[in-house]
Amino acid sequence: MPDLGPLAVNLTVTLALVLLLTLTTFWVALRRNRYDTVDTAWGLGFAVVALTGLALSTGHGNQPVRLLVTTLTVIWGLRLATHLHRRNRHRPEDPRYAAITIMATARPHPKWFLLTRVYLVQAAYLWLVSLPVQFTQYLGGEPTLLHWLGTTLWLLGFTLETLADHQLTQFRANPANHGKVLDQGLWRYTRHPNYFGDACLWWGLYLLACDTWLGATTILAPLLMTFLLARGIGGKPMLERHLHLHRPAYAAYTRRTSGFFPRPPGKSGNQPGLPDKPGGNQ
Repeated sequence: MPDLGPLAVNLTVTLALVLLLTLTTFWVALRRNRYDTVDTAWGLGFAVVALTGLALSTGHGNQPVRLLVTTLTVIWGLRLATHLHRRNRHRPEDPRYAAITIMATARPHPKWFLLTRVYLVQAAYLWLVSLPVQFTQYLGGEPTLLHWLGTTLWLLGFTLETLADHQLTQFRANPANHGKVLDQGLWRYTRHPNYFGDACLWWGLYLLACDTWLGATTILAPLLMTFLLARGIGGKPMLERHLHLHRPAYAAYTRRTSGFFPRPPGKSGNQPGLPDKPGGNQ
């Protein structure tokens, strides 16, 4: 049985850092009067957790595996944070957060509502989803087939997510597409190819943790991430109302296109699939 004391210390430190990052982000959001700031902090938070774990896990685990899982996580986190920052900085606030802010004003303590129902909830998700990374840094052994499979799945997911975001960015940059729906490229096969890629890469990171039975117990992390991405927890109805209101073609698009898992588009009628996760798409 490995000594889990150092891992427990690491988990405590990273939880404290995630809370500090979240509170700092909330303070920035208050000063900006713009609460979608948390989207940028989401990716940065995973990079902070991974780099902290790498520093604290010196002398534990397997050095190449520690570097591998840290590098993969940091690359994903920084790319996502950069992408979301560039996407949001010259646009009005995300309609989800604007609607949540209006909802909060009806509460006795609106700022407390936003902190506890939006920011701290995302902080909890971030820390829980990062558990396979932290366990791998402390418990990972010599590279095995699982590490190769996990890295391959991560590469597939990262490629899908990056390419889907690029396709959507190019589509939005063309003024002729204003009010239209992107249904070409990866977006022809799923309404959320970037989310599907995101889920794939987190299952890849989970496989890196599975060379030990303790690492395999972190399966809640990829399950939680997949559930959040596929089921659209946290604002789906608001996003759907906005898209159906402002994009007349969106209703037909949802009927013929899968909500999550890629599949050939249907010709007519309802296309089976999972509902949307809010934010960032179309």
